[in-house]
Amino acid sequence: MRNDATSPPRIVVTVQSPERAQNEEIAWRKNDRYFEGVRRAGGEPMAIDETTPMAERAAAFAEMDGLLLSGGADLAPAYYGEMPHPTTVVEPERDRLEEAAFRAAEARGVPVFGICRGMQAINVFRGGSLVQDVDGHTSPAYPAPEAHAHPMTIEAGSRLAEILGTSAASVNTYHHQAVRAENLGSGLRVAGTSPHDEGDIVEAVEDARRDRWVIGVQSHPERTEFTPLEFEKLWRAFVEQAARFAANGREGSA
Repeated sequence: MRNDATSPPRIVVTVQSPERAQNEEIAWRKNDRYFEGVRRAGGEPMAIDETTPMAERAAAFAEMDGLLLSGGADLAPAYYGEMPHPTTVVEPERDRLEEAAFRAAEARGVPVFGICRGMQAINVFRGGSLVQDVDGHTSPAYPAPEAHAHPMTIEAGSRLAEILGTSAASVNTYHHQAVRAENLGSGLRVAGTSPHDEGDIVEAVEDARRDRWVIGVQSHPERTEFTPLEFEKLWRAFVEQAARFAANGREGSA
């Protein structure tokens, strides 16, 4: 933790390495959207990816006031004891990076915000599993200016409902894997759902404890061009919690 109360909270953002991406320019643009979200809310993003040296990773995990797990490729199904579906595309080095980042955040009580893959990672690293392929939940590829949308029902009494101040929202459709309630990881609760022909999809998860700030959303709130304005409150709540963690200098700040 830092003693300078005027410094913005440091948010580690795990991203795909642009140099290893199929399209480096698009990868940079995607990553920048996460950094912009953190900065808009008053945080200082610290980017790490699978090419970041181990010593730098360790320093970042020790210094971070918040952890943002961003979107990207699928997590390896071996984490939850399954063989990969034909549509599953994995990045094992990123899996290992993000598991280490999440374990460090859990050990220190650092606030965690997961987006799409990041929400799925939270669930898997807490011992849950995923549905590897869900029909009808994709959109035109980035950087197309439009996206499909679907309704999300927000659970009454959840932290997410308190933050967004609403019981429902229209969210962008940008995933082919999902969590279902019966696949939920340890210590998590469902914070949002959407209907699907094969059973409701979990659109948001959060820690069941009130003194642990962990929230994941399946949609992409960094894509502000088609995200409800209410989700800016979620960015702010995350960074404010990270600032509180930094100021308090203790684990488990609520």
